[in-house]
Amino acid sequence: MAQPSQEHIEALKAQLRGRLLQPGDGGYDDARRIWNAMIDRHPQWIVQAAGAADVAAAVNFAREHGVLLSVRGGGHNIGGLAICEGGMVLDLSTMRSVRVDPHAQRAWVEPGATLRDFDHEAQAQGLATPLGINSTTGVAGLTLGGGFGWLSRKFGTTVDNLVSAQLVTADGKLVRASSDENADLFWALRGGGGNFGVVTMFEFRLHPVGPQVYGGLIVYPLEQAASVLPAYRELYESMPDELTVWVVLRQAPPLPFLPPEAHGKPVAALAICYIGPPDQGPQLVEPLRQLGTPYGEHLGPMPLTAWQQAFDPLLTPGARNYWKSHNFAGLDDGLIAMLIEQIGKLPSPQCEVFIGAMGGQTNRVAPDATAYANRDAKFIMNLHGRWDSPADDDRCIGWAREVFRAAAPFALGSVYVNFLTQEEVDRVGAAYGPNYERLVAVKRRYDPDNLFRHNHNINPAG
Repeated sequence: MAQPSQEHIEALKAQLRGRLLQPGDGGYDDARRIWNAMIDRHPQWIVQAAGAADVAAAVNFAREHGVLLSVRGGGHNIGGLAICEGGMVLDLSTMRSVRVDPHAQRAWVEPGATLRDFDHEAQAQGLATPLGINSTTGVAGLTLGGGFGWLSRKFGTTVDNLVSAQLVTADGKLVRASSDENADLFWALRGGGGNFGVVTMFEFRLHPVGPQVYGGLIVYPLEQAASVLPAYRELYESMPDELTVWVVLRQAPPLPFLPPEAHGKPVAALAICYIGPPDQGPQLVEPLRQLGTPYGEHLGPMPLTAWQQAFDPLLTPGARNYWKSHNFAGLDDGLIAMLIEQIGKLPSPQCEVFIGAMGGQTNRVAPDATAYANRDAKFIMNLHGRWDSPADDDRCIGWAREVFRAAAPFALGSVYVNFLTQEEVDRVGAAYGPNYERLVAVKRRYDPDNLFRHNHNINPAG
């Protein structure tokens, strides 16, 4: 198909309330940069949409002219799926409104909003919904892949709390999807990624949470991890849904509550969030404090918004990032031993292993209730390679791949789609398991020509 002419470009500009950027325009380079500094792509056009009409105009343009299309929300995807090489980026990052109805306990959220934007508005009313753990993450990408975080054991995944979505489909039409309107599309949106359209508004169910929660960190020396982690595993089985405890294995950053001699040492940290009455937190957390002799701890009541931002300093934009991930039904002794060995030889002080505790409500939902199917995962591990210099690419990527391979015998075989890199095309089916063929059928109905393919793609050809 012929390249769009300048006349076509001018006609598109005339339809937009937002901006259309091309190479050389002011703001173009900033608009093509995203969280992961490894991604350095140069789209031909960037449409900075101001509303649903702009989204429809961009989708129609891409379809009519055979232009490769990518969609940017928060720009936090590890594989950089928000930015294409050549083609058009549909940039939703300026569409950031969040409207909360405290009486109905609902929130309406535009696709450019971040978790911080969402929490800012919802927590002003003492309300929240399950989101992620880094406040600069975009709500859209997190939600469309499933979404989980500190509130998920109590209230489920993010998509379990999605009530409806408004989106532009591949034919340029603005439609609503919910349990009683375009129900097949609504099912697919809840975990199927950006394969089915461009969401312009999300409606979420909210829950009374906070504004104060009890939580913080207990940081143990790695030398104690061989006893701390199996004991944590046993405590996990009886934890109330309101209590979430993640494991972080890394070198200790210079946190003010840690002694200077611990800085830079390998550690096993327990990251804790209790969303019940804060005065009950100390009693529930006490067994975790007794698992060993920690380097230090920082525990107490705090605003939920503060805890949602607690890991932001470790996840700032501008570093090079590479992830590998597994789902687990449990933390096997062999897995624990392997991870302890690997943390002793991290290639960068920023590399780490996150083990997110699922369970609770996330496991009570049927696997076919939403496109997100990983309902048997009790733990989700993310091997986070992070470094600054391109000279360290091979070493840090190699570390993540080595640990991933060593962990595979202990894993379920499934994977959380939002943790996939762009190279892992062969794992998309594993992300959806028994739901994959149903997703293909929905894709054939709503995007038979695969316009929305710059993603973890569900090919309509099967």
